[in-house]
Amino acid sequence: MIEKRLGFIGGGRVTRILLEGFKRKGLAFEKVVVSDINPEALKLLKERVPNSEVVLNNNSLPASGDIVFLALHPPAVLPALGEIRSALRPQTILVSLAPKITLAKISEILGGFSRIIRMIPNAPSLVNAGYNPVAFGDGISRPEKDDLMRLFSALGECPVVKEDALEAYAIVTGMGPTYFWFQWEELVRLGVSFGMKSGEARNAVFQMIEGAVKTLFHSNLDPNEVMGLIPVKPLAEEEERIREVYRSRLETLYEKIKS
Repeated sequence: MIEKRLGFIGGGRVTRILLEGFKRKGLAFEKVVVSDINPEALKLLKERVPNSEVVLNNNSLPASGDIVFLALHPPAVLPALGEIRSALRPQTILVSLAPKITLAKISEILGGFSRIIRMIPNAPSLVNAGYNPVAFGDGISRPEKDDLMRLFSALGECPVVKEDALEAYAIVTGMGPTYFWFQWEELVRLGVSFGMKSGEARNAVFQMIEGAVKTLFHSNLDPNEVMGLIPVKPLAEEEERIREVYRSRLETLYEKIKS
């Protein structure tokens, strides 16, 4: 049992990911309170994480915890900060999971409160394989940082980065799995259609992805050399178009969340 009370403002996907990641790692807390405006989101969360306490449209209750996660989209962050300002205790640590809203802006709205962390979570935290960069505010002491890093490491890798890099991480790692998951699942579907059993196809795609990633990043070969290792490229004619989609869509999104 970890003698900490966790509060989550927002009970959607990100909160489910983090709480299920903690649960898979065998972590139990003194109390977990989650607030959301959507009763269906709270119902789903309660089904997936039964030991959580859920409250409808009451952000003040989770805001009184020891560690409070602000699990909201950027447009909803500023109004929520105004709601919880009076509920935060001096010793509370606030963890914002949103891009765009800076530590300075959060502190300003909270009247100078500085015990703030920003984290960009990603979905593989669900299976304790996340990559969740963090930036610490000035009000977090070194011993507290060490304790928090031990907690966050239950979810996967948790590098400490400069705050102005967090939006880049949001594009590259936070949203990154979405660029590939549908492609990998399509390969599984094709494998099954070609006569493989579902388990065989899923394992084959998993092993292929793991090996391909290691080859690109750990072979010490130039990327062009790696991409030349396989002579037959059925999608070669589409590669430049796909690259251009990445450039146009993601650069535009980065500018939007960075502004």
